Amino acid sequence: MGTDERTVLIIGGRVETVRKAKELGLRVVNVQRPEEYRPGHAELVDAALLADYTDWSVLEPLVTAAHQVFGFAGVATITEPGVEPVGLISDTLGLRGNSHRCARLMRDKEAMRLHLSWRADAVAAGPVTDRDALSDFGARHGYPFIVKPVDAAASFGVRKVEGPEAVEEVWRGITDLRGSTDHPFANYFPLDRFLMEEYLDGPEFSVESLSFDGRHVPLAVTEKTTLGTFVESGHAMPARLSPADEDAVLRCALESLDALGLRHGPAHTEVKLTGRGPRLIESHSRPGGDRLMDLVDAAYGVDIEAYASGWAAGVLPPLEGRPAPRAAAATRFLTAEPGQVSGIEGDTDVRGHESVLGVEVTVAVGDTIRPLEASWDRVGQVLVTGPDTDAAVALGEQLAGKISVITTPDGS
Repeated sequence: MGTDERTVLIIGGRVETVRKAKELGLRVVNVQRPEEYRPGHAELVDAALLADYTDWSVLEPLVTAAHQVFGFAGVATITEPGVEPVGLISDTLGLRGNSHRCARLMRDKEAMRLHLSWRADAVAAGPVTDRDALSDFGARHGYPFIVKPVDAAASFGVRKVEGPEAVEEVWRGITDLRGSTDHPFANYFPLDRFLMEEYLDGPEFSVESLSFDGRHVPLAVTEKTTLGTFVESGHAMPARLSPADEDAVLRCALESLDALGLRHGPAHTEVKLTGRGPRLIESHSRPGGDRLMDLVDAAYGVDIEAYASGWAAGVLPPLEGRPAPRAAAATRFLTAEPGQVSGIEGDTDVRGHESVLGVEVTVAVGDTIRPLEASWDRVGQVLVTGPDTDAAVALGEQLAGKISVITTPDGS
């Protein structure tokens, strides 16, 4: 089969993922859950397999048979639920990709902490087996500490246990969340296990990277702000760090990728710069969410989404080194008071600003806004560029402040 006929298998993902693969000259077979398959997918893909791709008993015979027909050159995903299926497919079909063991370590937060427990910068952690486990962890490692689901995303279910008096309330919250289906990713995240971790002080950063046969190329160090919880209010790059602090953050992130066995493709690694030095929070073998891919493309000229499929299928060469920034980029998120949306103002004017990369308002009049408990409870975002990070952050905050999502508490 010629290079121009290479076929990539894409697990899940948005229409844009498929479009970028097609622009690289690839044929695309897309495995997608039926309820998430869009007309845009159908217009672009060469074949579609509509199935629950998180169920290996269903996926394995489908992709094995499809491989006999198409001869996949690679397999890729940009979604969190897709990383384990990609690992299993890579192992089974012998395709370029991270192993399932690596994918599992980066998905299962408890397994990741255990795997890295030998490191000098290891973070104390343990499973929540019962209510007493919370009290025991606090007595051993001090308060506050963090409780979060082992298998989740979007900061959902993350709690800070401030002191012994908070244990009972946190335990009730864990009990209520176990088995919960009242969230957008209930089909992917069962919320049955929870992890305790020591609290890490200091500012948080993420490292966006691409890996090529085990050689990690950092693209950006991103700074983040939060909304007084664990939900992000914004991101900006390049992060405003001293060279020494940036080197420390990068070293922590890239050494973690080595330790977890990551060898290929995009990664999003979160690091706290504590008073004791950098500490790993989490790492993911896929691009960061919140449209960080768009910020990286604007600031550094590297399209992570295209590389996800292009490197896997062998049609994009490895990056030789870290790219230099050509601009700064930032995003600020929109929030609204809980209630029913009665109006949206200001977004049209903001879209017309010359430095705006994108504006998303993810709700409409009549929708119900829930209390802010996870990233999906935000109501939109504004993405901008600037000559430097200070300017980009200031502009993002200014323009986000011009958009109002008006709600009525009682829905009337």
